[in-house]
Amino acid sequence: MSRDETIRDPFLEWIEAYALGSLDPEEQTRLAAHLAGGCRDCAKALAEARWVVSQLAYLAPEAQPPGQLRQRLAETVRREAGRERPVSGKPIPFWLWGAVAAAALFALYNLREAQSLRETVRRTEAALDEQLELQKKSAGELALARREAWILSDPKSLKIEMPARQKGVPDLKATWHRALGILISGEKLPVPDGKRTLQLWLIPKAAPARPIPSLTVRPDRNGTLHLLVENPPDGQAGTRALAITEEPEGGSPQPTTPPLWVGALAGT
Repeated sequence: MSRDETIRDPFLEWIEAYALGSLDPEEQTRLAAHLAGGCRDCAKALAEARWVVSQLAYLAPEAQPPGQLRQRLAETVRREAGRERPVSGKPIPFWLWGAVAAAALFALYNLREAQSLRETVRRTEAALDEQLELQKKSAGELALARREAWILSDPKSLKIEMPARQKGVPDLKATWHRALGILISGEKLPVPDGKRTLQLWLIPKAAPARPIPSLTVRPDRNGTLHLLVENPPDGQAGTRALAITEEPEGGSPQPTTPPLWVGALAGT
């Protein structure tokens, strides 16, 4: 830019709005490019305007600030701009105070926007956490489904029929894989009353060893039973039969009722 002070830089008219962040994107881009070109007049004007905006803490309720504050403002402007101007008693131009007021409103607007943004971020994080939990649950269910499919399809798995001890009650089917566990299933079964549940027992070959307690399960409202024992309390070699009894909720250390289903392991 020419240093001839008789020629006014048209970009100077945009400086205050630029400092307040109120230029439209096209004007902001043009002024930023102009400043990057090294215009000293615009750079000094921008420094002054930014200083005024930074003085929000000194915003007064009246258009004319107190004399002491006016003196301090004038001296600071002179130091910041690098100009050797005598401190005058003239009041700060009204447009400067208008810019400060506009900056205050702009700051309040930004505060509200920041609070809204934080709330949006919080909701987004909560939704992501929920999605991660669903993914973990789905991954766990998929892993169990694959495990069960392998138990049922592996030729090395031991098939165990578990006939019911009561008439009119459907039988159960059990499949035991040495490495993957025991899978027991049945349909249209009677559902225990109240807080009663069904409990699996492993009957040892060695006599008179007591039945070894395993997991508990309740059929759903349709009478479907599905039980996967990933880590049986004993192995196939030491087990003579599987049995299921009806027990109090939470299970029992020893059977309290006669078995409802019993299935002997092949070869025992």
